[in-house]
Parts: sequence; structure tokens; C-alpha cells
Amino acid sequence: MSPSANRDAPAGIRVLIVDDEEDFARSVAKVLSRRGFEVEVALSGEAALAVLAARGFDVAVMDLRMPGMGGLEALEQTRRLHPDVQVIVLTGHATTALGIEGMRIGAADFLTKPTDVDTLALAIQAVAGRKAESRLEEDET
Repeated sequence: MSPSANRDAPAGIRVLIVDDEEDFARSVAKVLSRRGFEVEVALSGEAALAVLAARGFDVAVMDLRMPGMGGLEALEQTRRLHPDVQVIVLTGHATTALGIEGMRIGAADFLTKPTDVDTLALAIQAVAGRKAESRLEEDET
């Protein structure tokens, strides 16, 4: 972790990590928490929608390959039910086309796995910043 990583993370960005690979999801959540993000984990698309309905998040980082409700369906439901939540999709190298489809559906960004935490943290900050800018524009109108 770079010395400035924690100081650069805006306070209060709430992030939901959605991935069926529990070890991966929990390790990413732990590192992001150390950098100042408020992070929770959901291990399926269905669990993600339940958590999103119960608590507010700024950003959801969502794997596209999950059993049960896949990431694309969870993304569609998230955009419909929680349009203020910015979604970053994660996809394996072999499924980049799914990442592009995710962008078409409404994802704010997509990253390929494996991705380093610095890149992920910067992407989260960027899409959270877009959300904040959107709120300011709405307030000015």
C-alpha cells in the first residue's frame, strides 16, 4: 500500500463488494477498509440486492460470473432499483465481452481480473466522484 493511499481515499465512500469467491471478496474488502473506504461483502447477486435494499452504498464492485443470479442480471436489477449506486463490474480476461455488455447496461466502469487494489481504489474514487458531481448538478437545477 502506498503511504498516501489511505489519505487520498475520500471519507465515507460506501462500497459493496459482490463476488462469489469469498476469500477474494473478503481480502479486497479488508484492503479497501484499511484505505478508508466503508466496505461490506455480498457473496451472490441475490445477497447484493438484499444488502442494497437495506443500506445505502455509493459504489458496488460486482463480479459478472456468479452462480445463481449472474452479475449482468444483478447489475440490471441494481440500476433499476438503486439508480444512484455506481457499479464497477469485474470480469475475467476471457469474458471482456461481458464487461462491455455491463457498460451497455449501465455500469460506470469495468475492470478485468486479476486487478490490483490500487487500480480498484482509483476506479471506486472516480465513479464515486461522478456520483457526487451528478448530485451537485441536480441541486443546482
